[in-house]
Amino acid sequence: MARRAGVSMATASRALSPRGSASDSTRLRVAAAASELGYTPNPAARALATRTGTRIAVVVGGHTAHVLNDPYVARVTAATASVAASREVGVSLHWLPLHDPAELGRLTESRDVGGIILVNPTEPALATVPRSARGRVAAIGIGSRIVPSFDVDNATGTTNVLEHLLVTGRRRIAMITGPAWLPCTRRALTAYQRATEAAGTPPRLIPGDFTATRGHHAATEILTRWPDTDAIFALGDLSALGALDALRTSGVNVPGDIAIAGFDDLPYATLSHPPLTTTTNPIESITTAAATTLLDRQTAPPLTLHPSTLIVRATT
Repeated sequence: MARRAGVSMATASRALSPRGSASDSTRLRVAAAASELGYTPNPAARALATRTGTRIAVVVGGHTAHVLNDPYVARVTAATASVAASREVGVSLHWLPLHDPAELGRLTESRDVGGIILVNPTEPALATVPRSARGRVAAIGIGSRIVPSFDVDNATGTTNVLEHLLVTGRRRIAMITGPAWLPCTRRALTAYQRATEAAGTPPRLIPGDFTATRGHHAATEILTRWPDTDAIFALGDLSALGALDALRTSGVNVPGDIAIAGFDDLPYATLSHPPLTTTTNPIESITTAAATTLLDRQTAPPLTLHPSTLIVRATT
């Protein structure tokens, strides 16, 4: 192709690249030669040559690889793939063990990784990212100022849920939290504590892990420790659905005896009996922003929060 256009291979390569330096006449000659020869650029070869990578790695922090089965992770991966497909870039999914945060730094050294979306970010993991690679990493969930972070405003979302429960007359509201090591848990917990303190109601906290199984056990514990509880807020719809199942098994009327609300607005929330009150987590919009920032090499602020919308259904 370069010979047909009468230019060097380096010049032909620059002419074919949108960012390459070449005159308009050279670009036209190279484009004509490429058309005559039926030449189509290989995105993988180009990515490897320019170190822009051939895939986006979705990396999920957690104690075990089971975290990859979370519906939240599936939504992040699907949204990333949707953005990456338009750039002819692939997507891979990885578990980042909490006990080995350095795995994130090692992954940035992979030549075919064009960018990393870190889900469940932690300070120790982000600290392993070399300065030269920070422009290729984005976090979903607040990590640090090292890389741009994108997340739902779960503090305001939690406040909205608590205000709704209080307005409907609930005064003894228990909360099933998320994992203590996640920043998102701490933000929601602070919002819960502020709302209950302002209302003069006692805080009732049970640790959770975003799973239905733990939500079921947590609700049983709430009934045992605080039998006068009149509402449960779970930081995660799966936990809320597990709690709902526990209450129904125990013969508790929902919402007559105890109201229940979750967080995320998963599709399952509309299928429960009764349908679950929750607040939205726009994961697709959050992920699209993170992936676009990486693929287009955009500059992003340290933190971008997306709003959460209260969805009132029959459990409250």
